[in-house]
Amino acid sequence: MMAATRPRREHPAEGDRSARARLAILLCGLLLGVVALASLGYGASHTSAMTLLWNVMSGADAISARDRIIVYDIRLPRVILGILIGAALAVSGAVMQGLFRNPLADPGLVGVSAGAGLGAISVIVLGTTALGPVVQMFGIYALPFSAFLGGLATSLILYRVATRRGQTSIATMLLAGIALAAMAGAFSGVMVYLADDRQLRDLTFWGLGSLAGATWTKIAAAAPIIVVTLLAAPFLARGLNALSLGEATAHHLGVPVQRLKNVAIVAVAAAVGACVAVSGGIGFVGIVVPHLLRLLIGPDNRYLLPASALLGAALLLAADAVSRSIVAPAELPIGIVTAAVGAPFFLWILLRRRGILDL
Repeated sequence: MMAATRPRREHPAEGDRSARARLAILLCGLLLGVVALASLGYGASHTSAMTLLWNVMSGADAISARDRIIVYDIRLPRVILGILIGAALAVSGAVMQGLFRNPLADPGLVGVSAGAGLGAISVIVLGTTALGPVVQMFGIYALPFSAFLGGLATSLILYRVATRRGQTSIATMLLAGIALAAMAGAFSGVMVYLADDRQLRDLTFWGLGSLAGATWTKIAAAAPIIVVTLLAAPFLARGLNALSLGEATAHHLGVPVQRLKNVAIVAVAAAVGACVAVSGGIGFVGIVVPHLLRLLIGPDNRYLLPASALLGAALLLAADAVSRSIVAPAELPIGIVTAAVGAPFFLWILLRRRGILDL
């Protein structure tokens, strides 16, 4: 008599990393919380954000105006702006990599950030002369809007040049990005030449990337644009997943490919433009974070996009802490720190994918 066979317990399909992805999102969220609290409590002053929070909750009256200013007006805007910019740059990198179907796509490497920087520099230098009506019309949003237009124009040109018959060449993309960045840099150089001494000092530090000038006004100007793009990004996940199989396959799966491209390009340009307008050029966040997460949790954009937002925010806050401490009491531009980490990582990706031109 044959023994009754027990029903086999179903296991996740091989290659299914959804459980790992959910765990990674949770850990990235916890990491961001820890880094944010540490950033609030770190600085030249010994004022602790946790101490101030405890005093407020306990109703203590011994809270000096100096402590309130340090935490509320200096550190808190810097942390919030760092979270927004880190999340936006990382998600923009992930969206671009999905759109181009190439892990080397990044707003900084392919000239989108340079185009956004040109738009922002034009407003900074010409805002009181030729572009005065634009500044009067848009107010505090003039700088993000100009940076958005610059990033959008660069993104559209890059896509037109690098994509042919639904296929994007990595070599063409990188070369076109270098050319567009060089052109934007040339025009930016003209703007810098026309700048006065005060504008020149601001542009020099701003061009290397920094969170030092974080204020509630800058957050009010950039946050609406960044938050909208971050909220819209998850709705692109299904289309980007289908697009990884090719445009023809994505179309047969019911994905409106052209609409997906348009929305993705506009979203990336808006997010990068807002970031560049308030913090300057901060590179390599958009390539390091998505690539690391793709190695860990796989290419599923349903998990990759939110994980990139959380890890990108944590990474930028950590880089900001390093920039404040490495040459204390002075401050190193944060773009130097991210480039020092990101450039070797980019070279590692190239070596790892040596001989492969397209996905």
